[in-house]
Amino acid sequence: MIKLNIKDETSRLRAVILGTAKSMGGIPPLEEAYDPKSKLHIAAGTYPNETAMMEEMDAVTAIFERYAIQVFRPKLLTDYNQIFTRDIGFVIDDSFVKANILPDREREIEAIQHVIDQIDPEKVIRFPEEAHIEGGDVMPYGDYLFVGTYREEDYPDYIIARTNMQAVKCLEKAFPHKTVVSFNLRKSNTDAYANALHLDCCFQPVGDGKAILHKNGFLIAEEYEWLVNFLGKENIFEITAKEMFNMNSNVFSISPQVVISEKGFTRLNSWLRSNGITVEEVPYAEIAKQEGLLRCSTLPLVRE
Repeated sequence: MIKLNIKDETSRLRAVILGTAKSMGGIPPLEEAYDPKSKLHIAAGTYPNETAMMEEMDAVTAIFERYAIQVFRPKLLTDYNQIFTRDIGFVIDDSFVKANILPDREREIEAIQHVIDQIDPEKVIRFPEEAHIEGGDVMPYGDYLFVGTYREEDYPDYIIARTNMQAVKCLEKAFPHKTVVSFNLRKSNTDAYANALHLDCCFQPVGDGKAILHKNGFLIAEEYEWLVNFLGKENIFEITAKEMFNMNSNVFSISPQVVISEKGFTRLNSWLRSNGITVEEVPYAEIAKQEGLLRCSTLPLVRE
């Protein structure tokens, strides 16, 4: 059995599900792309190829092995994108929550069932169907649960709005000992520079009490300010719209002292190192073209 334990984003990682880029199924038709960034690259002829993305994920696997982290992989679905495991589930404390994602991605959850079968069934949760939620919007932070959402009336118009207020209420009910704080995120079906697909696209805790943040990812200034006050301005690395577009906040912590980051994030990586954090650099720019990066492609199961 796997004894789940996730209380935050940065404690020492011991077990994780890492997605796979094998058998991606080629370039999707433009009309089937969900997010503006994928559409941009499909239209420009720069959509990533399978071999390059497999090499990028192999680089992450090698780092996990070096740090003695147990790595699970999804069962392979032919011609199917299975990179972004964070979308399909997440762990809070000792419970696994199956995400309610876009219906045509349900097969991805079935592909990690062999891992879920190793978890106490009483600790596996699924919210009602109308409670939409994805793991990229859920961020455990000790006694807090930070959640990205979209509260506006035009929620149904945005395929890139993935977590609704029904799901926020379900989290409050399922984890009554946590203080759930939700953030209204900026959504755009067309402008990849002004679209926070998930909370981890504009916010990411790193190290001890530090964080990466992008102000324009938040629709409500007061909610952004609350987060700045909570963390302390001196602990925040504010990224630009271009850095958000390139997924600078979507790095992944192995421990408070070690972060896996994209090798092209020179400004961010310098800041991390200046704060005493070891940066394990990997190539991940091809995967980033699908509006997801290191946090999106990992589903942590055990931290200590």
